Amino acid sequence: MIEAHSLTKRYGARTVVDTMSFTVQPGKVTGFLGPNGAGKSTTMRMVVGLDRPTAGTVTVNGRPYAQHRAPLGEVGVLLDAKAVHGGRSAREHLTALAATHGIGRRRVDAVLEVTGLTSVARVRAGRFSLGMGQRLGIAAALLGDPQTLILDEPVNGLDPEGVLWVRTLLRGLAAEGRTVLLSSHLMSEMALTADHLIVIGRGRVVADAPVEEVVSRAGVAGVRLRTPDAPRLAALLGREAGVEVTSTGTDLLQVTGTTAPAVSAVAAAAGIALHELAPVTASLEDAYLQLTGGEVEYRSAATPDPTAPTRRTAGASR
Repeated sequence: MIEAHSLTKRYGARTVVDTMSFTVQPGKVTGFLGPNGAGKSTTMRMVVGLDRPTAGTVTVNGRPYAQHRAPLGEVGVLLDAKAVHGGRSAREHLTALAATHGIGRRRVDAVLEVTGLTSVARVRAGRFSLGMGQRLGIAAALLGDPQTLILDEPVNGLDPEGVLWVRTLLRGLAAEGRTVLLSSHLMSEMALTADHLIVIGRGRVVADAPVEEVVSRAGVAGVRLRTPDAPRLAALLGREAGVEVTSTGTDLLQVTGTTAPAVSAVAAAAGIALHELAPVTASLEDAYLQLTGGEVEYRSAATPDPTAPTRRTAGASR
Protein backbone atom coordinates (compact mmCIF):
# COMPACT_ATOMS: atom_id res chain seq x y z
CA MET A 1 0.00 0.00 0.00
CA ILE A 2 1.16 3.52 -0.82
CA GLU A 3 -0.15 6.34 1.38
CA ALA A 4 0.46 10.04 0.79
CA HIS A 5 -0.64 12.68 3.30
CA SER A 6 -0.50 16.38 2.37
CA LEU A 7 2.47 15.61 0.13
CA THR A 8 4.06 18.83 -1.11
CA LYS A 9 7.07 19.65 -3.26
CA ARG A 10 8.28 23.16 -4.04
CA TYR A 11 11.18 24.32 -6.17
CA GLY A 12 11.75 27.88 -5.06
CA ALA A 13 8.50 29.78 -5.55
CA ARG A 14 7.03 27.05 -7.78
CA THR A 15 4.79 24.41 -6.20
CA VAL A 16 4.93 21.20 -8.23
CA VAL A 17 3.00 18.94 -5.83
CA ASP A 18 0.44 20.73 -3.68
CA THR A 19 -0.79 19.08 -0.44
CA MET A 20 -1.61 15.86 -2.26
CA SER A 21 -3.25 13.00 -0.33
CA PHE A 22 -4.16 9.58 -1.73
CA THR A 23 -3.97 5.85 -1.03
CA VAL A 24 -2.98 3.18 -3.55
CA GLN A 25 -4.67 -0.02 -2.42
CA PRO A 26 -3.29 -3.56 -2.86
CA GLY A 27 -5.16 -5.96 -5.12
CA LYS A 28 -5.83 -3.31 -7.76
CA VAL A 29 -4.11 -1.70 -10.71
CA THR A 30 -4.26 2.02 -9.95
CA GLY A 31 -3.80 4.35 -12.89
CA PHE A 32 -1.93 7.60 -12.22
CA LEU A 33 -2.98 10.21 -14.79
CA GLY A 34 -2.31 13.86 -15.44
CA PRO A 35 -1.09 16.29 -18.10
CA ASN A 36 2.59 16.98 -18.64
CA GLY A 37 3.83 19.11 -15.77
CA ALA A 38 1.04 17.98 -13.43
CA GLY A 39 3.50 16.51 -10.90
CA LYS A 40 3.24 12.77 -11.67
CA SER A 41 6.97 12.09 -12.02
CA THR A 42 7.84 14.21 -9.00
CA THR A 43 5.26 12.36 -6.92
CA MET A 44 6.60 8.96 -7.95
CA ARG A 45 10.15 10.09 -7.24
CA MET A 46 9.12 11.15 -3.74
CA VAL A 47 7.47 7.77 -3.14
CA VAL A 48 10.79 6.01 -3.76
CA GLY A 49 13.00 8.54 -2.00
CA LEU A 50 14.61 10.13 -5.06
CA ASP A 51 13.12 13.52 -4.14
CA ARG A 52 12.51 14.78 -0.61
CA PRO A 53 9.08 16.30 0.14
CA THR A 54 8.97 19.94 1.13
CA ALA A 55 6.10 18.99 3.44
CA GLY A 56 3.83 16.01 4.10
CA THR A 57 4.65 12.31 4.08
CA VAL A 58 4.48 9.30 1.80
CA THR A 59 4.92 5.69 2.91
CA VAL A 60 5.10 2.29 1.27
CA ASN A 61 3.65 -0.53 3.34
CA GLY A 62 3.69 1.68 6.42
CA ARG A 63 7.25 3.04 6.13
CA PRO A 64 9.14 5.63 4.13
CA TYR A 65 10.89 3.91 1.26
CA ALA A 66 14.39 4.58 2.67
CA GLN A 67 13.56 2.77 5.91
CA HIS A 68 13.01 -0.60 4.24
CA ARG A 69 16.00 -2.89 4.73
CA ALA A 70 15.60 -4.47 1.30
CA PRO A 71 13.88 -1.79 -0.83
CA LEU A 72 13.97 -3.85 -4.04
CA GLY A 73 12.04 -6.59 -2.24
CA GLU A 74 9.38 -4.07 -1.17
CA VAL A 75 9.03 -1.86 -4.23
CA GLY A 76 9.77 -2.52 -7.88
CA VAL A 77 10.24 0.70 -9.84
CA LEU A 78 10.41 1.63 -13.51
CA LEU A 79 10.80 5.38 -13.90
CA ASP A 80 13.29 5.55 -16.75
CA ALA A 81 13.97 2.49 -18.89
CA LYS A 82 17.05 4.22 -20.34
CA ALA A 83 18.79 4.30 -16.95
CA VAL A 84 20.99 1.32 -17.87
CA HIS A 85 24.70 1.18 -18.64
CA GLY A 86 24.72 0.67 -22.40
CA GLY A 87 27.87 -1.47 -22.27
CA ARG A 88 26.34 -4.07 -19.97
CA SER A 89 24.29 -6.98 -21.17
CA ALA A 90 20.78 -7.52 -19.85
CA ARG A 91 22.04 -10.35 -17.64
CA GLU A 92 24.96 -8.28 -16.31
CA HIS A 93 22.65 -5.38 -15.47
CA LEU A 94 20.22 -7.59 -13.56
CA THR A 95 23.02 -9.58 -11.89
CA ALA A 96 24.61 -6.38 -10.59
CA LEU A 97 21.28 -5.24 -9.15
CA ALA A 98 20.68 -8.65 -7.62
CA ALA A 99 24.12 -8.71 -5.98
CA THR A 100 23.53 -5.40 -4.20
CA HIS A 101 20.27 -6.72 -2.73
CA GLY A 102 21.23 -10.28 -1.85
CA ILE A 103 19.12 -11.78 -4.63
CA GLY A 104 20.21 -15.11 -6.17
CA ARG A 105 21.03 -15.74 -9.82
CA ARG A 106 18.01 -18.00 -10.20
CA ARG A 107 15.79 -14.98 -9.79
CA VAL A 108 17.72 -13.21 -12.56
CA ASP A 109 17.00 -16.15 -14.86
CA ALA A 110 13.35 -16.12 -13.80
CA VAL A 111 12.73 -12.43 -14.64
CA LEU A 112 14.61 -12.77 -17.94
CA GLU A 113 12.21 -15.60 -18.80
CA VAL A 114 9.11 -13.72 -17.64
CA THR A 115 9.98 -10.65 -19.70
CA GLY A 116 10.97 -12.62 -22.81
CA LEU A 117 14.63 -11.56 -22.72
CA THR A 118 16.31 -14.94 -22.26
CA SER A 119 17.40 -15.16 -25.90
CA VAL A 120 19.04 -11.71 -25.75
CA ALA A 121 20.34 -11.90 -22.19
CA ARG A 122 23.95 -11.50 -23.35
CA VAL A 123 23.23 -8.61 -25.74
CA ARG A 124 24.45 -5.20 -24.61
CA ALA A 125 21.63 -2.95 -23.45
CA GLY A 126 22.91 -0.18 -25.68
CA ARG A 127 21.83 -2.23 -28.69
CA PHE A 128 18.30 -2.77 -27.39
CA SER A 129 15.29 -1.30 -29.14
CA LEU A 130 12.96 0.94 -27.12
CA GLY A 131 10.60 -1.99 -26.51
CA MET A 132 13.39 -4.31 -25.39
CA GLY A 133 14.65 -1.59 -23.06
CA GLN A 134 11.18 -1.37 -21.54
CA ARG A 135 11.17 -5.12 -20.97
CA LEU A 136 14.56 -4.88 -19.24
CA GLY A 137 13.24 -2.09 -17.02
CA ILE A 138 10.24 -4.23 -16.08
CA ALA A 139 12.57 -7.18 -15.38
CA ALA A 140 14.55 -4.98 -12.98
CA ALA A 141 11.32 -3.87 -11.27
CA LEU A 142 10.29 -7.51 -10.79
CA LEU A 143 13.72 -8.67 -9.61
CA GLY A 144 13.03 -8.50 -5.87
CA ASP A 145 9.57 -10.11 -6.24
CA PRO A 146 8.11 -6.96 -4.63
CA GLN A 147 4.69 -6.45 -3.13
CA THR A 148 4.47 -2.97 -4.66
CA LEU A 149 5.16 -1.91 -8.25
CA ILE A 150 5.48 1.65 -9.56
CA LEU A 151 5.71 1.82 -13.34
CA ASP A 152 5.94 4.98 -15.45
CA GLU A 153 4.89 4.46 -19.10
CA PRO A 154 5.77 0.73 -19.15
CA VAL A 155 4.20 0.09 -22.58
CA ASN A 156 6.10 2.89 -24.31
CA GLY A 157 7.70 1.42 -27.44
CA LEU A 158 6.10 -2.01 -27.11
CA ASP A 159 4.32 -3.70 -30.01
CA PRO A 160 0.68 -4.87 -29.59
CA GLU A 161 1.79 -8.27 -28.28
CA GLY A 162 4.02 -6.56 -25.74
CA VAL A 163 1.25 -4.20 -24.65
CA LEU A 164 -1.07 -7.15 -24.09
CA TRP A 165 1.68 -8.94 -22.14
CA VAL A 166 2.16 -5.95 -19.80
CA ARG A 167 -1.59 -5.65 -19.28
CA THR A 168 -1.91 -9.35 -18.43
CA LEU A 169 1.16 -9.23 -16.18
CA LEU A 170 -0.02 -6.24 -14.15
CA ARG A 171 -3.55 -7.51 -13.72
CA GLY A 172 -2.15 -10.88 -12.66
CA LEU A 173 0.14 -9.26 -10.07
CA ALA A 174 -2.76 -7.21 -8.69
CA ALA A 175 -4.87 -10.37 -8.48
CA GLU A 176 -2.16 -11.82 -6.22
CA GLY A 177 -2.80 -8.96 -3.80
CA ARG A 178 0.08 -6.72 -4.83
CA THR A 179 -0.07 -2.94 -5.10
CA VAL A 180 0.36 -1.64 -8.66
CA LEU A 181 0.68 2.07 -9.53
CA LEU A 182 0.73 2.65 -13.28
CA SER A 183 1.33 5.93 -15.10
CA SER A 184 0.53 6.19 -18.81
CA HIS A 185 -0.74 8.66 -21.40
CA LEU A 186 -2.49 5.90 -23.37
CA MET A 187 -6.11 6.30 -22.30
CA SER A 188 -7.38 3.29 -24.25
CA GLU A 189 -4.85 1.01 -22.57
CA MET A 190 -5.48 2.51 -19.14
CA ALA A 191 -9.21 1.83 -19.59
CA LEU A 192 -8.42 -1.84 -20.20
CA THR A 193 -5.78 -2.24 -17.47
CA ALA A 194 -6.67 -0.08 -14.46
CA ASP A 195 -9.28 -0.74 -11.80
CA HIS A 196 -8.93 2.61 -10.06
CA LEU A 197 -7.71 6.05 -11.13
CA ILE A 198 -5.94 8.91 -9.44
CA VAL A 199 -6.03 11.95 -11.74
CA ILE A 200 -3.97 15.01 -10.92
CA GLY A 201 -3.69 18.50 -12.35
CA ARG A 202 -1.22 21.21 -11.35
CA GLY A 203 -0.08 19.14 -8.38
CA ARG A 204 -3.53 18.46 -6.93
CA VAL A 205 -5.78 15.41 -7.00
CA VAL A 206 -8.81 16.12 -9.22
CA ALA A 207 -10.27 12.59 -9.17
CA ASP A 208 -9.71 9.49 -7.06
CA ALA A 209 -12.25 6.80 -7.95
CA PRO A 210 -12.85 3.52 -9.82
CA VAL A 211 -12.47 3.74 -13.60
CA GLU A 212 -16.20 3.22 -14.19
CA GLU A 213 -17.11 6.06 -11.83
CA VAL A 214 -14.65 8.47 -13.43
CA VAL A 215 -16.02 7.68 -16.90
CA SER A 216 -19.64 7.91 -15.77
CA ARG A 217 -19.06 11.47 -14.55
CA ALA A 218 -18.50 12.48 -18.17
CA GLY A 219 -22.11 11.51 -18.83
CA VAL A 220 -23.89 9.69 -21.62
CA ALA A 221 -23.31 11.36 -24.96
CA GLY A 222 -26.59 10.18 -26.44
CA VAL A 223 -27.64 7.97 -29.34
CA ARG A 224 -26.24 7.31 -32.79
CA LEU A 225 -28.65 6.14 -35.47
CA ARG A 226 -28.94 5.45 -39.19
CA THR A 227 -32.21 5.81 -41.09
CA PRO A 228 -33.22 6.45 -44.72
CA ASP A 229 -35.70 9.06 -43.42
CA ALA A 230 -33.22 11.09 -41.36
CA PRO A 231 -34.69 14.60 -41.97
CA ARG A 232 -38.21 13.59 -40.84
CA LEU A 233 -36.97 11.73 -37.76
CA ALA A 234 -34.67 14.65 -36.88
CA ALA A 235 -37.64 17.01 -37.02
CA LEU A 236 -39.73 14.74 -34.79
CA LEU A 237 -36.97 14.26 -32.23
CA GLY A 238 -36.13 17.96 -32.24
CA ARG A 239 -39.60 18.77 -30.89
CA GLU A 240 -38.81 16.97 -27.63
CA ALA A 241 -37.65 19.22 -24.79
CA GLY A 242 -33.90 19.00 -24.13
CA VAL A 243 -33.19 16.85 -27.19
CA GLU A 244 -30.49 17.95 -29.63
CA VAL A 245 -30.12 16.38 -33.07
CA THR A 246 -27.06 16.66 -35.30
CA SER A 247 -26.71 15.26 -38.80
CA THR A 248 -23.35 13.49 -39.19
CA GLY A 249 -24.00 12.07 -42.66
CA THR A 250 -26.65 11.59 -45.34
CA ASP A 251 -28.58 9.08 -43.23
CA LEU A 252 -26.78 9.42 -39.90
CA LEU A 253 -27.97 11.31 -36.83
CA GLN A 254 -26.35 12.00 -33.45
CA VAL A 255 -28.95 12.61 -30.74
CA THR A 256 -28.29 13.91 -27.21
CA GLY A 257 -30.65 14.42 -24.30
CA THR A 258 -32.57 11.17 -24.78
CA THR A 259 -32.16 7.39 -24.79
CA ALA A 260 -32.12 4.66 -27.43
CA PRO A 261 -35.52 3.22 -26.33
CA ALA A 262 -37.10 6.68 -26.53
CA VAL A 263 -35.72 7.24 -30.05
CA SER A 264 -36.94 3.81 -31.09
CA ALA A 265 -40.43 4.58 -29.79
CA VAL A 266 -40.62 7.86 -31.76
CA ALA A 267 -39.42 6.15 -34.95
CA ALA A 268 -41.88 3.25 -34.54
CA ALA A 269 -44.83 5.58 -33.96
CA ALA A 270 -43.98 7.47 -37.15
CA GLY A 271 -43.33 4.31 -39.17
CA ILE A 272 -39.68 5.23 -39.75
CA ALA A 273 -37.27 2.37 -40.31
CA LEU A 274 -34.06 2.32 -38.27
CA HIS A 275 -31.07 0.59 -39.84
CA GLU A 276 -28.82 1.28 -36.87
CA LEU A 277 -29.41 2.42 -33.30
CA ALA A 278 -26.71 2.49 -30.63
CA PRO A 279 -26.20 4.33 -27.33
CA VAL A 280 -23.05 6.46 -27.30
CA THR A 281 -21.14 6.88 -24.06
CA ALA A 282 -18.18 8.96 -23.03
CA SER A 283 -14.76 7.28 -23.10
CA LEU A 284 -12.02 7.48 -20.49
CA GLU A 285 -10.31 9.98 -22.78
CA ASP A 286 -13.44 12.19 -22.70
CA ALA A 287 -13.59 11.99 -18.91
CA TYR A 288 -9.87 12.72 -18.58
CA LEU A 289 -10.06 15.79 -20.83
CA GLN A 290 -13.04 17.13 -18.89
CA LEU A 291 -11.21 16.66 -15.58
CA THR A 292 -7.91 18.15 -16.68
CA GLY A 293 -9.03 20.69 -19.28
CA GLY A 294 -8.33 23.60 -16.96
CA GLU A 295 -5.16 22.07 -15.54
CA VAL A 296 -3.04 21.88 -18.70
CA GLU A 297 0.14 23.91 -18.28
CA TYR A 298 0.96 24.15 -21.99
CA ARG A 299 -1.72 24.36 -24.69
CA SER A 300 -1.33 24.85 -28.43
CA ALA A 301 -3.82 26.83 -30.51
CA ALA A 302 -4.98 23.57 -32.09
CA THR A 303 -5.89 21.88 -28.79
CA PRO A 304 -9.60 20.93 -28.91
CA ASP A 305 -12.09 22.17 -26.37
CA PRO A 306 -12.13 19.54 -23.57
CA THR A 307 -15.78 20.32 -22.85
CA ALA A 308 -16.71 18.93 -26.28
CA PRO A 309 -15.96 15.19 -25.82
CA THR A 310 -15.33 12.81 -28.68
CA ARG A 311 -18.39 10.62 -29.12
CA ARG A 312 -17.86 6.87 -29.05
CA THR A 313 -20.30 4.04 -29.50
CA ALA A 314 -20.80 2.07 -26.29
CA GLY A 315 -18.32 -0.74 -25.87
CA ALA A 316 -15.77 0.75 -28.24
CA SER A 317 -13.15 1.59 -25.61
CA ARG A 318 -13.53 -0.99 -22.89
